[in-house]
Amino acid sequence: MEIIPVLDLMGGVVVGARMGQRDLYRPISTPLAPTSDPVDVMRGLLSVHPFTTLYVADLDAIEGIGNHFELVRGLSLALPDTSLWIDAGFSDVADCAFWLPLGATLVIGSEGLDSVDDWREIHAAFGEGVVLSLDYDAAARKGPEALFDDPALWPLRVIVMDLGRVGTDRGPDIDRLKPLIEMADGRALFAAGGVRNAGDLAALAALPTQGAVIASALHHEAVTQKEIAAL
Repeated sequence: MEIIPVLDLMGGVVVGARMGQRDLYRPISTPLAPTSDPVDVMRGLLSVHPFTTLYVADLDAIEGIGNHFELVRGLSLALPDTSLWIDAGFSDVADCAFWLPLGATLVIGSEGLDSVDDWREIHAAFGEGVVLSLDYDAAARKGPEALFDDPALWPLRVIVMDLGRVGTDRGPDIDRLKPLIEMADGRALFAAGGVRNAGDLAALAALPTQGAVIASALHHEAVTQKEIAAL
């Protein structure tokens, strides 16, 4: 099982995400780093474990108020042996093309797509170089309904992103994940949102999911080097 840590970027710093309520996000305070500077936080995460993949959410780009392209370029240069997954609110092929020079894996969130045709165009253009994120909030799916119902549209890697559980102590939504894993037909599913501790990771591994995208559990030191090594 792969553990993928998250950097949520807003206004040039790493913020603590909670329940997708982005207007309430504040610079992160973590025992892993002396500041909320992305380089400091990145180093803190890598001190826990030599992660091979890092998920970067550019919240400014997602909200349409700028982007952290140069900052992420710097992270990419500093981490030549780490694969970056970038979520920057991609909505069409042109959005994706802007970020291609980084050589990163692009995460296409369903919440940013207006139609299934937008997704089809992106997938046709970039193939399995993209990851699809099926996004949920506390109440509903976010994005074109067909993306959630038709696994034939899915790429080889799919994130199930529960925004309503991000930064909470509710645990992952196992009941939501089970039918999606059955639908996935061998595709790699990654769970995101709600992971509290190593017990939750073990439950996800047993489903089985390919991995988990996490942040709070690392910063709260509820998931440590020991637990990650065991997984």
